[in-house]
Amino acid sequence: MNSNRHPAIQYGDTVIAYVNPESMKPVEVAAGQTFQNRFGTFHHDDMIGLRFVHLLEPTPELWTLVLPHRTQILYQPDISLISSFLELQPGVNVIEAGTGSGSFSHSIARSIAPNGKLFTFEFHEERAAKAKLEFAQHGLSDIIVSQHRDVCKNGFGIFNSVTAIFLDLPSPWEALENAKAAFDPQRVGRICCFSPCIEQVQRTCETLKALGFYDIRMFECLVRPYEVQRIESEKLPLAGPTPKGSHKAFKRQSAGADAVASSPSSVLTSKPKESVRGHTSFLTFAVLLPTPPSDGAAPHPTAASADAAQ
Repeated sequence: MNSNRHPAIQYGDTVIAYVNPESMKPVEVAAGQTFQNRFGTFHHDDMIGLRFVHLLEPTPELWTLVLPHRTQILYQPDISLISSFLELQPGVNVIEAGTGSGSFSHSIARSIAPNGKLFTFEFHEERAAKAKLEFAQHGLSDIIVSQHRDVCKNGFGIFNSVTAIFLDLPSPWEALENAKAAFDPQRVGRICCFSPCIEQVQRTCETLKALGFYDIRMFECLVRPYEVQRIESEKLPLAGPTPKGSHKAFKRQSAGADAVASSPSSVLTSKPKESVRGHTSFLTFAVLLPTPPSDGAAPHPTAASADAAQ
């Protein structure tokens, strides 16, 4: 996650112990310590100097899969869509409220590095402290400013400074007025609210509209993964047409006898997984246009030109 990390493992590094896609665990390498799993005991001292191959260097994607859960977290389908709509890129200043387990925070930091800033807020003091410690351990303290703060009651303490805001709050509408004040009035501002219930979405949309936001839209990410597997191919009966088969099908069977006999014994197939992750939350997006210039002031950029400038 830290782009300046050394290429080989050293004491104090956090690595991902990878067994398979369903079995990964974060390990902080320390002298004299061991890591145990069903394959045996592995000494941390033996890891020193190795390159990140099976002991993987953490990325935001891997960290999302192995991080200690202090809250419900965002996964890559939602993270990707949010990052795209908020137009996160190097140099962007972003506000995030609630930090939670820091899953999305790590992805934001990578997107806006090296000269962007993420101001992330968590109302729960213990969670805020743990997240701040993890950001420091992962070399992200120069990008992420982490604070313990109830933004619904006390605001962000930031004004006219950011172009992107992400709210993962029980009542996001209570923070929208303060969020509006945090946007840079000279640039197009983009906001996303992450809400599990449609009633939250409705109230958020009403408040966004009342505060002068535009292009208010809501999305839901539903992922349907497919499994690829090899199965034994089945030969079609050639003695005659099946009871429900057509004459055309019978002709194809008869003419293809040689082809079937020489076909591979197995074929690759795919099918959707029987059990998939369903609804996570609704994503409500909106845009805040730049403040119109006062009389005699220099012309303000339009939304399109502000987008290009970003």
